[in-house]
Amino acid sequence: MERYYLGFDLGGTKSAVILGRDTGGPIEILKREAIPTFQGNRSPLETIECLCKIGEAFLLEKNIQLQSTGVSCGGPLDEEKGLILSPPNLPGYDEIPIKRILEDRIQVPSFLENDANACALCEWRFGAGQGTKNMIFLTFGTGMGAGLILNGSLYRGSSGMAGEVGHIRLSKGGSFGYGKEGSFEGFCSGNGIKEMARRMYKEREEEGSLEEQDKGITDFTVKNLASLVKGGSPFARSVFDRSAHYLGRGLALLIDILNPECIVIGSIYERCEALFKEKVEAVIREECFTESVNLCKIEKSKLSDNIGDYAALSVAMEVQRFGAVPSGTRKKNKDYLNKY
Repeated sequence: MERYYLGFDLGGTKSAVILGRDTGGPIEILKREAIPTFQGNRSPLETIECLCKIGEAFLLEKNIQLQSTGVSCGGPLDEEKGLILSPPNLPGYDEIPIKRILEDRIQVPSFLENDANACALCEWRFGAGQGTKNMIFLTFGTGMGAGLILNGSLYRGSSGMAGEVGHIRLSKGGSFGYGKEGSFEGFCSGNGIKEMARRMYKEREEEGSLEEQDKGITDFTVKNLASLVKGGSPFARSVFDRSAHYLGRGLALLIDILNPECIVIGSIYERCEALFKEKVEAVIREECFTESVNLCKIEKSKLSDNIGDYAALSVAMEVQRFGAVPSGTRKKNKDYLNKY
């Protein structure tokens, strides 16, 4: 039986609408269109209106019956009430009732999930975590967050805050992430690595210990550092070694506490696996229970650049677990923008 889902991937730079078809195997992406999340003086509700129109156009073109919609968005969120609660990458998105808006507009159940959880769902269903019962997904992008699949279900915690692993302090000192010095995010995220590299460079510059080829570095982004490693830079290599050491320590904590079968890591790790893998595995084997580490595979994201599309569709597919739309949400409201 074919089932159709509409996904909304709401990001700080771009947002996309994705139409997918599920025939019992890997979900097929039929249509996708992205727009700038912020353009001119367009308000959040006007952006959502644009996305709804794109989704409705997809449905008219394909002439299909939709099962549900799903929204993948950075937190904080109230997933149960379907509210976007002022995410730092979405200024102005203050208590936006995205679930209710979509249900009123498109007339099917809608589900909201933070992006780390959404990515965990799609890697579990369609990616590197397929076939597992206990899996962790780490974002390792601009920031560091986790989505947890435990005993075959997404785990949110008592207040929806489960998975905020970037806040764990791994060292008394180090770069800042989550507003905390020495945090997991400070060592293992795009912003964290950038700050860490600046600090390390300044220290070595003051000590006079920089190799000649490393003098004059001003771009400390992960992309440039990875390029410098390929060119033989001892400094850039040392930055990745330090990040890999703390990634291994962070993974060791998760493995010993949650005993997963698989940890899938996205973004920076997915693109730079060769710069992390050997040292990460060495640290894990030093820190973890042998039985636990032997069971757990460390994998890079399989869905790669398409993970945001599959994440939003995976959230839409949650209707299969949670059942029918609550009573009253199918009432059409053509003037919903004024209502909210």
